[in-house]
Amino acid sequence: MKGLVAVAVGFAFTALAQPKVVTDDEVMRVHRSALLIDTHNDVPSRTVDGFDISSHAPDGQTDIGRLKAGGVGAQFFSAFVDSEYVKGNHSANRALQMIDTIRHDIVERYPNDFMFATSVTDIEEARRRGKIAALIGIEGGHAIEDSLRLLRDYYDLGARYMTLTHTNTNDWADSSGDITNTSVKHHNGLTDFGKDVVREMNRLGMLVDISHVSDKTFYDALEVSKAPIIASHSVCRALANAPRNMTDEMIVALAKKGGVVQVNFNCAFISQAYRDEDAKVSREVDARYAKETGGRKLAEVQENIVKNRIRREMGLKPPSLADVVAHIDHIRKITGGVEAIGIGSDFDGVPCVPEGLEDVSKYPNLTRALLKKKYSAEDIRKIYGGNLLRVMRQVEMVAGK
Repeated sequence: MKGLVAVAVGFAFTALAQPKVVTDDEVMRVHRSALLIDTHNDVPSRTVDGFDISSHAPDGQTDIGRLKAGGVGAQFFSAFVDSEYVKGNHSANRALQMIDTIRHDIVERYPNDFMFATSVTDIEEARRRGKIAALIGIEGGHAIEDSLRLLRDYYDLGARYMTLTHTNTNDWADSSGDITNTSVKHHNGLTDFGKDVVREMNRLGMLVDISHVSDKTFYDALEVSKAPIIASHSVCRALANAPRNMTDEMIVALAKKGGVVQVNFNCAFISQAYRDEDAKVSREVDARYAKETGGRKLAEVQENIVKNRIRREMGLKPPSLADVVAHIDHIRKITGGVEAIGIGSDFDGVPCVPEGLEDVSKYPNLTRALLKKKYSAEDIRKIYGGNLLRVMRQVEMVAGK
């Protein structure tokens, strides 16, 4: 009898361990039922230089055709302001150019495909009209040039989140990107003015984004904010030891206050193995890049494209879609559910993305992988957009108070 019980238990464990078999019809049925909101895409860094988002760029990851093929329902386009623009106080100028390219080169140029959105109501209306909701997120708090007036101007122009820092510490918030650089003046998190920035974002109804910030800045923002905060494109430090990633304690703290971690697809952030291999070849990649470009500095998007090609030529193999799912699994495990998980791909802004998620058209592959891991259709709907919409509603409720 004991032998029969042991066999039965063994079969039960084997069944649980087996991935679920899913059909193409099931994948697409679940995928189409979700309102997929990606909170970070850097294609504006291409359109600002003349790229037509209706055309297919072989070296790019985002265009209208592929957004539709991937079932993207709402896209936060990044108004990214490189730290280079801090020199000579050109940050605000660049931010305005980036906002302009989103509003005019993307939305106004293709009104049959995009609808400009600034609220949950707008996102839902775009869905009803069969259009992609286009939203703006500012990447890099230095864009406000230490002025709450500029912050309000950006909000009036449609920006609905701001990443408090990029890879550079600014005058009021520490970044994870230079936290070990002793030549940089750090503040031990947010300054008093930095806390005022967070409070003003709350009052306006702008999402506070903590991707790129130092750990102390994160905890300061979490404490000061009256509304839930987001990480617009971040993943787990427990799985890939990058300062840019979030510790388990940070993720749990964010989840307890109702926030969401929007999972990033950057190879070096999702895979420790890739990160280690990349570190080994980084000097050679930089040398080959400098030789190819003649020492010229290219725009970040073009630099990523060239360096990624060089890495592939050197045999550096990207991680897989399974590595992305591993981060989703980890967040679910440590927070006890899927309510703190979202999607923030960073397409067109990173040097490498995993196999299976090569561009915005590949999102159904992620849906299939999640279904195979026995995530329910409702889980997937929450991860793809429901959780972010919940946060946006809470931010809108806090606004004006």
